[in-house]
Amino acid sequence: QVQLVESGGGLVQAGGSLRLSCVVSGRTFSYYAMGWFRQAPGKGRDVVAAIDRSGGSTYYADSVKGRFTISRDNAKNTMYMQMNSLKPEEPADYYCAAHYTTIGTVVETLGHDFWGQGTQVTVSS
Repeated sequence: QVQLVESGGGLVQAGGSLRLSCVVSGRTFSYYAMGWFRQAPGKGRDVVAAIDRSGGSTYYADSVKGRFTISRDNAKNTMYMQMNSLKPEEPADYYCAAHYTTIGTVVETLGHDFWGQGTQVTVSS
């Protein structure tokens, strides 16, 4: 009924940048708060950034504040995350997630209803 497809991952040198995209189909995009989560091998899935339905409110994990920027374009049914000054770290998959809500100002970081398949990001030193 709803499908989320991530893209933009890959290999990048430390200090470089990537932009992730998540395209949503099958539902009215503007009714979903959105988020980006990441998961390293053997680890849990943790929120990196989140954004409300209109893009007016955002959340960032402390580890990425000042380096990552989440945004959305409701006309294109697409969410983005610009990642700058990337650091060498464990390989991780980044997942797009959607949470249906009737409250327009909610930035949801838990309990997402739909997930994409993930896109892998690797940072080399």
